Amino acid sequence: MDASGRAALLFGGDNHTSSALPPSKEYDPGVVTWLLMTTALTWIMVPGVGFFYNGMARSKSSLNLLMLCLWSCAVVSIQWYLIGFTLCLSDTGNFMIGNVDHLFLRNVDDMPSFTNEKVPQLLASIWYCLFAVITPTIILGGVAERTRFIPTVIFIFFWTTLVFDFLTYWTWNRNGWSFKIGALDFGGGTPVHISTGAAALAFAYMVGKRTDTTERPPHNMTHVYIGTSFIWCGWLIANAGSGLYPNLRAVTVMITTNLAASAGAITWSILDYYRHGRKWSALGFCAGAICGLVSITPASGYVTPSSSLVFGIVGALICNYAQCSKKFLKADDTFDVFSCHGIGGIVGNILTGIFAQKSVAAVDGQEIDGGWLDGNWAQVGWQAIDTVAGFAWSFVMTALIIFVINKIPGLHFRASPEEEQEGLDKTELGFNMYDHIEELKVQSISETVPSFISINPLSENGLKKGSKKSKAENKEGNGIETTEHL
Repeated sequence: MDASGRAALLFGGDNHTSSALPPSKEYDPGVVTWLLMTTALTWIMVPGVGFFYNGMARSKSSLNLLMLCLWSCAVVSIQWYLIGFTLCLSDTGNFMIGNVDHLFLRNVDDMPSFTNEKVPQLLASIWYCLFAVITPTIILGGVAERTRFIPTVIFIFFWTTLVFDFLTYWTWNRNGWSFKIGALDFGGGTPVHISTGAAALAFAYMVGKRTDTTERPPHNMTHVYIGTSFIWCGWLIANAGSGLYPNLRAVTVMITTNLAASAGAITWSILDYYRHGRKWSALGFCAGAICGLVSITPASGYVTPSSSLVFGIVGALICNYAQCSKKFLKADDTFDVFSCHGIGGIVGNILTGIFAQKSVAAVDGQEIDGGWLDGNWAQVGWQAIDTVAGFAWSFVMTALIIFVINKIPGLHFRASPEEEQEGLDKTELGFNMYDHIEELKVQSISETVPSFISINPLSENGLKKGSKKSKAENKEGNGIETTEHL
């Protein structure tokens, strides 16, 4: 069997549809290595989002969020292989969505990437797959602590297919309507951030509020810090790699992304310092950095480093004050996904229409008309059209997907009040993230009481279940009434 036949057997194509696999010299080894490494390093954002949400959540429902992020990686990777790739990146299709010529990665073989002929399309595929993997994890923060595990996993599969794949095609495929009208989005302002902000808001409306909406500080600020660090690192690489080429433009993108994150973190911290008792908030710094990253994402490959500071400052300012919108929207958006990603994405899209410059894009040969700084006054209008369409599509389709899944027996999203009270870690996963600490506490208490007293953490009064001794007798005998404080 020749190379063509082996490629067809491996990737499901027909021998007559593909040529022999090219010699390695036909693909630039340096560019291939660059994209391989950026793809692998971008993956760190998956546990980054997981740790961020894990630290923000109440401890009894924190492990559930970590696992959902990893499940998103697994489920969406398979979805991408089955249908996502062909819907997003097929080279033919209408103005709305791609065709199905590449189901199961068929007929890809040795095809070069549509956007960079120096790398194979298979490599571009796994690169864009990472964007698809990360995006639905963002939505989880809007409905944390009250949605059941399996219905949420099923939602991730269908949301990726019906929302992310469509918006990605509109934005980045040369046949997509948004691409054709000239809307600019370098790193995913609409497919990633506006879409997830709208989805989180719709999801929060559809499943309702938590039984206890009391605002509490993060249960583990260290995890929030670790999550922010992973996200910041991964974001630098994701934005820099979005041009699929290691050149001066990629360097500029990394600089603009980092500056916007830094400006956003400092801006939010200063706001919180004056609004909340003149204390430097660790959470505020992390939130501000992420809002700066969100705002710069669509513009990162089109603006100068100086302009990127505006994105970080304005994005953090508006997102900070947008948090107050929850009381007017009457939605229990647990971790303010709409305020950060939805509003931040909108700010970034509109500012791109103002600050985008043709000279920045021209570094690697891309021709654009620029924004207001280049005298292209229509660009903000195109950005607004793309923004409204992306938000509306995501909001409506998310609500529809949830409505349909919720009607299927056994797949209702909402956990019961009792399950919420006990925590989703126990009720959905059967294991609490801090079970080992509880066991150590019980062991410590057991060592401090007389040996004839039995301490059982599952009992109501510190006695073994089935004991007829009353709470009063227990209290009278040893001064310990309950272990519920453990």
